Amino acid sequence: MIHSRLVSLRPATPGDEAFLRQLFASTRLEFQFLGDTGQLEALLNMQFNLQRQQYEAGYPDAEHNIILCDGQPVGRFFVSDGDLQITLVDVALLPESRNLGIGRSLIEALLERAAAAKKLVILHVSKMNPARRLYERLGFSVVDEDGMYFEMICEPAIGERED
Repeated sequence: MIHSRLVSLRPATPGDEAFLRQLFASTRLEFQFLGDTGQLEALLNMQFNLQRQQYEAGYPDAEHNIILCDGQPVGRFFVSDGDLQITLVDVALLPESRNLGIGRSLIEALLERAAAAKKLVILHVSKMNPARRLYERLGFSVVDEDGMYFEMICEPAIGERED
């Protein structure tokens, strides 16, 4: 059930970098074991910069949006729309904004968009990420895996595609 607050998206800008770093850090619980604050900060900065470079190189035309709740940034929604598929590159929410239906509503809207365009939706999710259960409830299925990630696909337009 989604809360009654207004959820919207706006394009990310260079001014969002501090927020995006904070958001990235909030999703990296595996690094919290480092007791040294300086080491933790250096590792998070390195990983954040690597992710940004990967996303920019791999998805140069992607829609990189900031998720707003009542006008305040609470997450990111990074989507690449290709000829045959839509890739949900990244969806992340601050801890206090998780489990409120925000991510679910955004993904449902993405699936509606994919169905209208007769495209499938693909994503990769860490094997440790509890969001995998949400993806499965929304119709995604695991189609491949590697050591750390599952590749999941949802075909919302199944039966309607004219290939």
